[in-house]
Amino acid sequence: MTRSPETLAHALLDAARKAGADAADAIAVEGTSVSIDVLHGKLEHAERSDGVEIGLRVLVGQRQACVSASDTRPETMAEMAERAVAMARLAPEDPTIGLADPGQLAQTWDIAALDMIDPAPEPDPAALERAALEAEAAALAVAGVSQVQSASAGYGRRTRHLAATNGFSGGYTRTDHGLSCVAITGEGLGMERDYFGDMRMHRADMMSPQEVGRIAAERAVARKGARQPKTGAYPVLFDERISASLIGHLLQAVNGSAIARGASWLRDALGEEILPTGLSLVEQPLRPRASGSRPFDAEGLPTADRAIVDQGLLTGWTLDLATARKLGLSSTGNAARGTSAPPSPSVSNVALTQGSASRDDLIKQMGTGLLITSMIGSSINPNTGDYSRGACGFWVENGEITYPVNECTVAGNLRDMLRRLTPANDARTHLSHVVPSLLVEGLTLAGS
Repeated sequence: MTRSPETLAHALLDAARKAGADAADAIAVEGTSVSIDVLHGKLEHAERSDGVEIGLRVLVGQRQACVSASDTRPETMAEMAERAVAMARLAPEDPTIGLADPGQLAQTWDIAALDMIDPAPEPDPAALERAALEAEAAALAVAGVSQVQSASAGYGRRTRHLAATNGFSGGYTRTDHGLSCVAITGEGLGMERDYFGDMRMHRADMMSPQEVGRIAAERAVARKGARQPKTGAYPVLFDERISASLIGHLLQAVNGSAIARGASWLRDALGEEILPTGLSLVEQPLRPRASGSRPFDAEGLPTADRAIVDQGLLTGWTLDLATARKLGLSSTGNAARGTSAPPSPSVSNVALTQGSASRDDLIKQMGTGLLITSMIGSSINPNTGDYSRGACGFWVENGEITYPVNECTVAGNLRDMLRRLTPANDARTHLSHVVPSLLVEGLTLAGS
């Protein structure tokens, strides 16, 4: 008989106690995923995965070790626990590790309010194949598309349960549906491609396959004839589809692990203005139907909304228990972990204050500059914030898009860039990271 993730997590704790652990926590994850790829109007690849993963962290004094497996037999779990305890006894001491005190733990939560489970039955693989085929056909129907590189549809369902010897026990399930398409325009060395995709927790929220394919195709066709832009200092507009990467660099810089190592360009910026006055960056771990939502973190602490940046001012770091202890602070309820590693700090959902102007308004405002729609590679100095990335997009002259561009590099310093940004009002609110298009003044472009 198959055992539930909750039963498996508690069985791991029992094994850890028998093996001699002073304390332990365990995670069990049960998942199903289905993916379908089509090409040239035919099924190209179909894959289904069903499995269970288990992970155990044991503590012996101030030493810890983690082990994981996909075999859930009792003898395997007993062996895991014995091996973990033996490893922990050889590990270096770390005064900052340890489970949460019982008084810190989440006591109640409302899973239903997060609305993470699609009540509809699992989609039939044939239905996923039809959706992918319809997206491919819609893309090929757009004039100027020479081929579709891929069209894919997928579904997933995962249940995870966390239990620990401090008394915590909790779990939740989430589902996801996805559809994507990559279209190509041109031939030979003149080929350009672009993509579009949609992913939702509930199938009822999904865009139609025809719309997904059409948008991917129109994006690709718009890139036909791309060339390098001018070299110089210009305003740059980060399109909504990639603007979250810019805010992602901020989130990495305020991560407690980076702060504890002293390897962050924001390590001395607590309380300072790092965004324009009036802009806030808020974490929202309890937002319904968002992929990053979670009722508690990976150490059993309750989650809650918090302003990472409040009206332009940096308010604090993203912390789990260990990094908080290293810094002499309290956890922000941001622990995350898989089955094979100890907790580390990580944000859930975030939202940046949206502006009042549309993306088109910002294009007019920028006059002459670059609209970036995709980025390639990354060279970010974590200590100084120096920023350099390859980019593709469109050149703007006199407030109008004039031609597509590729093979250029955009460079600046993140601290300066973030203080000079202007947000549009076009963020997609169903995404985990709700970030609109962002206009940044005075970046350096390396092109022709």
